[in-house]
Amino acid sequence: KLLSSLMDSFSRSYIQKLLTGGNLLINDKTIGKASYKVKAEDEVKLFVPPAEQLNIEPEDIPLDVLYEDEDLIVVNKPKGMVVHPSAGHYSGTLVNAIMYHCKDSLSGINGEIRPGIVHRIDMDTTGSLIVCKNDESHVFIAEQIKEHSVNRRYRGIVYGVVRDDEGTIHAPIGRHPVDRKKMAINEKNGKDAITHYKV
Repeated sequence: KLLSSLMDSFSRSYIQKLLTGGNLLINDKTIGKASYKVKAEDEVKLFVPPAEQLNIEPEDIPLDVLYEDEDLIVVNKPKGMVVHPSAGHYSGTLVNAIMYHCKDSLSGINGEIRPGIVHRIDMDTTGSLIVCKNDESHVFIAEQIKEHSVNRRYRGIVYGVVRDDEGTIHAPIGRHPVDRKKMAINEKNGKDAITHYKV
């Protein structure tokens, strides 16, 4: 629980895998069970092995390019396309298409698996994505996203009756406490989020 709250970019199952693999040291002793109760003054060391090298190939997949210059490209990602390679999705991703389109000019900040990718949207969401061609633009755009100086607008189709015609939801968003693949309002580990909506 401690590790998953401190490292919300890792799923609980991945942390569990690290534990059972002998990658956790508490006070220089290997701990292989999640049941260990952490105490004040414990020194906790978690060793995360380097990401498995995947052979990601450029693929000639048509892109809907909305804007492009020497620093970045904005593409409209279609529904059903995964943004970057992951388990079960090693080809046909936006990264495969971008690698073909941009050749060797993509930022390397997010590593080989996510070249140029600053932010992502879900597979079943259609929308605009900014992809950076160099590290300087990547840092610049990532900082704007972090500071919320970039506005993101979404259109959603909902089922049922929405009570109010417009409103604001101001609540912390974080990983769902049970289903780690989903996001939810998470008072304990969420990040501040403001959503204005209008029907």
